[in-house]
Amino acid sequence: MSSLSLAVRDSSTMLRRNLLHARRYPSLTLNLLLTPIMMLLLFVYIFGDVMSAGMGGGADRSAYIAYVVPGILMMTIGGTVVGTAVSVSNDMTEGIIARFRTMAIHRGSVLVGHVVGSVIQSVASVVLVGLVAVAIGFRSTDATALEWLAAFGLMALVALALTWIAVGMGMVSPNVEAASNNALPLIVLPLISSAFVPVDAMPGWFRPIAEYQPFTPAIETLRGLLLGTGIGHNGWLAVAWCLALTALGYFWSKAVFDRDPK
Repeated sequence: MSSLSLAVRDSSTMLRRNLLHARRYPSLTLNLLLTPIMMLLLFVYIFGDVMSAGMGGGADRSAYIAYVVPGILMMTIGGTVVGTAVSVSNDMTEGIIARFRTMAIHRGSVLVGHVVGSVIQSVASVVLVGLVAVAIGFRSTDATALEWLAAFGLMALVALALTWIAVGMGMVSPNVEAASNNALPLIVLPLISSAFVPVDAMPGWFRPIAEYQPFTPAIETLRGLLLGTGIGHNGWLAVAWCLALTALGYFWSKAVFDRDPK
């Protein structure tokens, strides 16, 4: 078999392994999935009227639902990949990675299996949270089919970028608890972005924190695509952030994985 065929075969095997682990131990995925759903329900039903009025939309909860759902979807991706960091760290600390290094398999297939499996789980989580959003009143009637396709492509690209970062975090963590803590920024950053309120409504000293980070342009781009409004310069900023994070996470993870074990 050619090296490409071996890589594809071994990566497929590792992907099946990770998907089986996710199916056998669903508690971590469910816990991470419940967080964005609870945030969605909390901000819509508890704060929705007040937040909508504060943003100039009047006491109309539906206006705030349209605003907050794109941010919740991005938060869902960030939360899901935390499980990837924990899974990778668990493999590293239990010694299975050391075992894989001694086997006649394509070295990159171990990482590819984790990454592809995490992206699939992220997309599935986004779909589930999106169904909850539709059930409570979110509508995307002004978006075209092309904009919907671009929105799914953007979320998949964000999931890929964050997954590679999470893989690197998991590989350098000494245990699963440290991996979970190291990946915490992937949950915190959406909270201090434009997910819940516009950047212009934030205090002046806080705006740079919300504006100059990867989640805000990604959320603004997704919001524009789903609602059929303009995205301005946020589109290329979101893609640039995703490509940079993907490259960083890939080379970081590969360097750690190729390092001789101590």
